[in-house]
Amino acid sequence: MNKLQGKTIVVTGVSSGIGSDTAKLLRLQGARVIGLDRNDPTLSLDGFVKADLSEQAAIDAALRLLPERVDGLANIAGVPGTVPVDLVARVNFLGLRHLTQKLAERMPEGGSVVNVSSILGHEWPARANLHKALAETPHFEAGLAWLARNPVPQDTCYQYFKEALIVWTLTQSQKLFLAKGVRMNCVAPGPVFTPILGDFVQMLGNERVQADAHRMKRPAYTDEVAAAIVFMLGDDARWISGVNLPVDGGLASTYL
Repeated sequence: MNKLQGKTIVVTGVSSGIGSDTAKLLRLQGARVIGLDRNDPTLSLDGFVKADLSEQAAIDAALRLLPERVDGLANIAGVPGTVPVDLVARVNFLGLRHLTQKLAERMPEGGSVVNVSSILGHEWPARANLHKALAETPHFEAGLAWLARNPVPQDTCYQYFKEALIVWTLTQSQKLFLAKGVRMNCVAPGPVFTPILGDFVQMLGNERVQADAHRMKRPAYTDEVAAAIVFMLGDDARWISGVNLPVDGGLASTYL
């Protein structure tokens, strides 16, 4: 039985890597998949909207082209920390949040949002108050203004905004679940064989990468992360909400 039969799922970052494999697996399970990406898709979809998720106006334009009812959202699009900090903030947090807030309004009870965080967000408790303050900003422009007053260093911006995403998900998920019956969770990969894996090596530095190499068997394959995302979108996960699920071959456990 296809557990996602007839559900409409929006997948960002659909044109490559984890997003592409998530879309394929969703369609195999009977879902109708609408993709969002700044690049043209390289796979069969049930709909596609080309969008720059770094700009609120572009997101709003994309929203006008998306269905009036959406059963799920997989926020997979992201940029590495090798791009300017402003772009990381816009794509990996502010744009994701804006899209999610608007699409959640279109979701029926039983809907699901899955955000892709990262093992690099695991130190969020050290900056929890800052992340809560950013999470409480009401909209995209307010978030930009808050970040102008609380600038984030370039060299740690990727980790910072993955931490912020985890904190926003955890602090907002129960409000959403109680009000609408819509679940929101994170899936937190470790290193993954994707087109931007090299950017992460560059971002972290070879010394850090070599020091952590013994902690894991290998980077994940994209379909291994996609399977977890699809599970969290589906009804089998209907009582899982407000969690950050590591999908990293045990890497997170080695930091205890």
